[in-house]
Amino acid sequence: MTTLLELTKEMELEARTTRNMLSRVPADKFNWQPHPKSMTLGRLATHVAEIPGWVTITLTTSQLDIGKDDDYKPFVAENPEALSSYFEEQLSGGLSHLADAEEAELAKEWTLLSKGHAVSVQTKAEVIRMAYCQIVHHRAQLGVFLRLLDVPIPGSYGPSADEGNF
Repeated sequence: MTTLLELTKEMELEARTTRNMLSRVPADKFNWQPHPKSMTLGRLATHVAEIPGWVTITLTTSQLDIGKDDDYKPFVAENPEALSSYFEEQLSGGLSHLADAEEAELAKEWTLLSKGHAVSVQTKAEVIRMAYCQIVHHRAQLGVFLRLLDVPIPGSYGPSADEGNF
């Protein structure tokens, strides 16, 4: 199996779990946050939804400067429907770019900058894997937020305690 096929399969598997988790975000709690230093529930959920789009960014650019105001404008989902639609759009774009990519593209370097200074230089394959780790990481944060709001948590890699399958 090629690396592109492995990345595609992994993205599709994580998308099922992510889709399920995002569907639990309550409309009336988008502005809730557990701590002043935390993102709001809506911002965190939107961040989870945007990460599949990082695959597109990685495959279509050679760098990103996160310290420039004009390089990144986060989408603001104001309700569950917008959140779901945004996730599906980002996922579709990421999968499409994986389908169109050549294996050789994955070996090229990609640089993350902050105000012109390199933070990370990795191959595009490594950056995409890191993006998948970010999905899992932030999805787990989202699960904690939802738990604090007494929202039943879906299983990720097996059933959750809320699903009663233990």
